[in-house]
Amino acid sequence: MRFLSSHAGAFRYLFTSFQPRSRNRLDPRDYFDAYDDLFARIPAFSVRALHQTTFNLGALEAYDRSRILDFTNALVDRYQFAWVNEDLGLWSIHGRPLPYPLPPYLTPAGLDAAIRNTAEVQEKLSAPLFVEFPGFSDGTSFCIGQMHAYDFFRAVVEETRSPATLDVGHLLSYQWLLGKRGEALFGDLERLPLDHCFEIHLSGCEIEEDSFMDCHHGVLLDEQLELLRRLLPLCPHLSAITYEDPRLDAEGQLAPETVASFERLRDAVRPWSS
Repeated sequence: MRFLSSHAGAFRYLFTSFQPRSRNRLDPRDYFDAYDDLFARIPAFSVRALHQTTFNLGALEAYDRSRILDFTNALVDRYQFAWVNEDLGLWSIHGRPLPYPLPPYLTPAGLDAAIRNTAEVQEKLSAPLFVEFPGFSDGTSFCIGQMHAYDFFRAVVEETRSPATLDVGHLLSYQWLLGKRGEALFGDLERLPLDHCFEIHLSGCEIEEDSFMDCHHGVLLDEQLELLRRLLPLCPHLSAITYEDPRLDAEGQLAPETVASFERLRDAVRPWSS
C-alpha cells in the first residue's frame, strides 16, 4: 500500500492476480473482504484489471465452466475490472491441478480446442478477455506438438478477435527453448498478433546456467528490456505495460535488487507514455 501511495504517479492502472485458494469451492464471497480492504486503502486507479488462472484455455477436454464464469463475473461486476487476463495454457488436466502451468498442445487439435475455449469464455464473460502468450520456462514446462507457438498464438487471437497480452519473459523463454541465443532471441516478431496487442507484461526472470527461468522475483533482464523496446513501435494499439512483481520491503520501498529494474523500465517506457 505504501509503495502504491508513494509511486501513484508512475502507474496508470492496477491489476490484481487471482488464484483459487480452494479447488473444491469457488465462492466470490470468500474474496470480497480482502478485495474491499485492498481497494479502500490504495490510490484510486482509473483502470483495474484481473489476472486469473481458472479458465484453462488450452484444455483439450470439454467441461462445464459455468461456475468459474459466474465467479469471475461476480468479481468483475463488484470491482469494475476493465478486463480479465489469462495465459493461453494448461492449468489442470482432467481436473487434476498441475504444479506449474504448461503451454497448450501445439497441434491442430490443440489449436481447435484453444479457439473453442477462448470463444466460449469471451461470449459469457462480462468483461473483455485478454489472451496472454504462455510461458515456456526451461525445466518446468515442455511442449507437445510441432506448431510454432507464435503462429499458434496468432491464430487463436485472430480467429477469436481477442485483445492480446505479450509477456516478454514468456516470449524469450520460448525462443530460448528453441535454442535461440543473442540476436536470434528477438526474431520472428512478425509472427505475433501485433495489431491485437493491447498489453505487455514484464516479470522477473533470470538465466541460470543454460536455462531461462520465469522467476517472478522482480529483477528484469537486459534481454527483456531490449525486447520491450523493439515491441513498442510494432504494436499500434498498445495501451498498458505491466511490471508484475516488484519486490518490496516491510516499509513499502523497493527492495535493493529491484530498484534498478524499476528505473530502467520507467526509462524504457517514457518515450511511449509521454
